[in-house]
Amino acid sequence: MASTSRVPDDEGIDYTDIEEKYKVSYEDGFDNVLVIDNVPIVDSSKRDKLLTAITKKFTQKAAPIKPGKIHFPFDDKANKSKGYLFMEFKTNTEATYVASAMNGVQFDAKHTFLVNRFTDIEKFATLAEKYTEPEIPQYKPQEHLRWWLADGRDQFLTYRDQDVAINWHNKNTSDVQTQRKNWTDLFAAWSPLGTYLASLHRPGVRLWAGESWTGIARFAHPLVKLLDFSPCETYLVTWSQESISPTPGPPGPASFTEEDEGNNVAVWDVKTGHLLRTFHALPDLDAEGHAKKMSWPLLKWSPDDKYVARIQPGQQISVYELPGMGLLEKKSIKVDGVVDFDWCPSGDVDEEGKGKGSTKKARENFLAYWQPEIGDQPAKVTLLAIPSRTSLRTKNLFNVSDVDRFTKTKKSTYCNLEIVRTREKDFPVEVVEIKETVTDFAWEPRGERFVVVTSTDPNLGNIGPGITIRTDVFFYQLDKTGGLGTFKLLKKLMNKTANTMRWSPKGRHIVLATVGSSSKFDLEFWDLDFYAERDAPVVGKSATGGPKEREKDEWGSGAQLVATTEHYGVTDIEWDPSGRFVATSASVWRHTLENGYILWDFKGQELQRQILDKFKQFLWRPRPKTLLSKDQQRNIQRRLKEYSRVFDEEDAAEESSASKELVAHRKRLVDEWNAWRAKIKSERSEKKGKAKEDKFEIIEELVEVVLEETVEVLE
Repeated sequence: MASTSRVPDDEGIDYTDIEEKYKVSYEDGFDNVLVIDNVPIVDSSKRDKLLTAITKKFTQKAAPIKPGKIHFPFDDKANKSKGYLFMEFKTNTEATYVASAMNGVQFDAKHTFLVNRFTDIEKFATLAEKYTEPEIPQYKPQEHLRWWLADGRDQFLTYRDQDVAINWHNKNTSDVQTQRKNWTDLFAAWSPLGTYLASLHRPGVRLWAGESWTGIARFAHPLVKLLDFSPCETYLVTWSQESISPTPGPPGPASFTEEDEGNNVAVWDVKTGHLLRTFHALPDLDAEGHAKKMSWPLLKWSPDDKYVARIQPGQQISVYELPGMGLLEKKSIKVDGVVDFDWCPSGDVDEEGKGKGSTKKARENFLAYWQPEIGDQPAKVTLLAIPSRTSLRTKNLFNVSDVDRFTKTKKSTYCNLEIVRTREKDFPVEVVEIKETVTDFAWEPRGERFVVVTSTDPNLGNIGPGITIRTDVFFYQLDKTGGLGTFKLLKKLMNKTANTMRWSPKGRHIVLATVGSSSKFDLEFWDLDFYAERDAPVVGKSATGGPKEREKDEWGSGAQLVATTEHYGVTDIEWDPSGRFVATSASVWRHTLENGYILWDFKGQELQRQILDKFKQFLWRPRPKTLLSKDQQRNIQRRLKEYSRVFDEEDAAEESSASKELVAHRKRLVDEWNAWRAKIKSERSEKKGKAKEDKFEIIEELVEVVLEETVEVLE
């Protein structure tokens, strides 16, 4: 038998790595193919020209297509096109966007594109002759975004380690409404009216709302670090230190494009999620040209959400109209040397003028900005009306070089407060002289008072570890005894350490605190209308022995210190929306000593204390403005005692419930103790029983000990 030689086969060789490397991907279907109908019919001489025109039209509508991805059916016998063509895209998503963007777009006077998916045409061709009514999905009611207002209690947010909790606040206790782990990566923030909860993540920002806290919106801004809502919650501003890059894939209303590349700030529509505009964060430089710490927010909103403005320090203020985000009158407001600006807040009077059916003319928005001294020109503060750009009032300021900057010099420092009355004719200006360096200033909400913190401490401006700055606190109030009245000193507190002040949102009450010190953590609770709820005090007796007529309180006597206490390591202070409770917290973001929070009432009485490791954040949930009219509010105030009985009963029931829980807890501890004792007794009895059963010999030994010996001699 003749022998035959065999060539070795390759069955034993593994080619999976090579096949994976050179694998060709195929589309499972034709969802990425579109059919473009109603295309002009041309001969072969105009074919290339038509393709170029179609490609240009698609590119203009943000749906770019390459000629190589277009299949143009052609009738060679008739030398004419068939009036339609096919386009192939990389992904189904891109094809979907192009179909929605180009369907119904007019190509020329006689042709309008009709765009369909290739798979849809096949579906339409095989439709059943008999119509089948589609099944209507069952209606699911949506959760009310302001559901918590029906409860009557306030809510607050706590952020500890990786856990975020939403809590109900009772008078002396708190109940967890919901709690989630890793709800946010950086921090959480409420919207100004409390409707939304915003969480920050690496891909962007997400908004949550409703009783079940479902995600209702996403804003894709990678590596976002800061956010800011407009006052009416209509718009959202996000900032990232990293420059914006175009979003991969087809462009959409919520994606970044090449025009946004290199910017840092994005403006979004909250309800639609659409991106409105992006900006570059301009560096803020000091007088020497060095970059200062970035001030946030970079964009400042008018109180009605109609305008938003940004400043280019030293040059101009740009005001944009919403919702189009177009520059007001297509030009910025040129202001040489401008340093800062702010919008005038709106009050109840302004809101009444904007109501439906109101005959009162709505007031324009006011914008105030200031310029430092430039050459021989004095510093100026200007009040400007928007959108008319009418200059309402200009006040010259002399010997002003900067604001919010304190330098250590050998010269005395004097500060003047220029108060402009925006509701009076010709906008009169009142000057309040303060002969010390002002470190903080705050208006009373819904009131006619303000508080100023000053200091003459030589360490001011050079604060170091272990140094606590000595301060003075001054309260001023509008004295209406003559004409328009003037602001008069109400109370002064000397030689304090308070550097932080927080007014109650309802006014009247204020907390003065020492924050940021390593040795002082004082909290002072003040009531500036201590005698408001009673008549003037009795000052003596008449000649007949009866009480004298009540006299009017002296100026400033109503400002009384209610309580003095402290919170070790306090870093943040926040009032609840009702103005009845205050929360002080110590965040791990500042230090790691006794982190947690304490809840107080407005009188400085401690209600709850929670010491929590890795505690980060405490936030009261804001409330929207009341829908009640002024008359309805006054009626409620007159009948407040009648309504308060219901709340007193609820508080008593809550305290009773807490007492029952405490008694049950103590009883459980006693039962556990008694059970443990019974168990020990049983074990000891068993051991004694076993010992008796064992045989043993008992040996008794008597030992006599002479304790004392006395010798007596008898005669």
